Amino acid sequence: GADGLSSSSYGPEEAFKALGPHTYLAIFIAIATAFTIFIIAYAYSRIIEHFPHGGGGYMVSTHTISSGTGVISGSALLVDYILTITVSLAACGDAIFSYLPASVLHYKLPFVMGLIVLLVFLNLRGMKESVTFLAPIFITFVITHILLIGYGLFTHASEFETVAQRYQGNISTDLSTIGFLGILAIFLRAFSMGGGTYTGIEAVSTSMHIMREPKVQTGKRTMLYLAVSLAVTASGLLLCYSLFDIKPATGRTLNAILADLTFSGWYLGGALAFITILSEGALLIVGAQSGFAGWPSIMANMA
Repeated sequence: GADGLSSSSYGPEEAFKALGPHTYLAIFIAIATAFTIFIIAYAYSRIIEHFPHGGGGYMVSTHTISSGTGVISGSALLVDYILTITVSLAACGDAIFSYLPASVLHYKLPFVMGLIVLLVFLNLRGMKESVTFLAPIFITFVITHILLIGYGLFTHASEFETVAQRYQGNISTDLSTIGFLGILAIFLRAFSMGGGTYTGIEAVSTSMHIMREPKVQTGKRTMLYLAVSLAVTASGLLLCYSLFDIKPATGRTLNAILADLTFSGWYLGGALAFITILSEGALLIVGAQSGFAGWPSIMANMA
């Protein structure tokens, strides 16, 4: 689940940044993102039913189309897992360095490279995930982000009408200047730039061999939990970016800016904002580890 849920730390941000001044489209991006997540999750739930021994897209392509197509699909998954490791750890560096002084930003790249080397070393030694270790990270992420998104939406509920009127004016202006096709092009580009949100959903179907019996029911239930949590988190963050009118800042993630604004009036709000982003960084490391766990599984299936 960490592989899928942690992608909400960078996917929605990239989509929102790609909108530029057309932030009213964030609402439609949020709806499209949630819809896409549920479609992908449903498709993988069917894959789990028909291929309960795992393998994901590789096994499906091989058995339903051809072995050559299966190799292409499997190779794509291998590339995906490599990108999962690198992008997750890069996003982890962005999150953690959002709360460090600007004077140390040049250490971010060595820090991220050090994380990759550390995970390689741990996996060479035989790293085994422990629920005792991972569960607190996951639970902290979920609780802090429920507060972040829930409180953010609740405090701005009274402004929905004002925001809607402002967006209506922006839509009218864009229709008269760049037209419907221009708006559609901006929407599609932003939607594609946020495509990282959907990585990790496939992790369940490719790792069915580690599921508890009955494997199919366990896998489908896991897929449902993953889809709901990712859809709510990703779309909720996009809505909050829009309502808070978040502006990108050098050296800071949008989630860090949002956390500071949301918890600014709270007792120890600064500490809570830091814990929220720190939990993101920790979960992103766990998500990166799933790449090390899933890659050999795909290779074994292809072999």
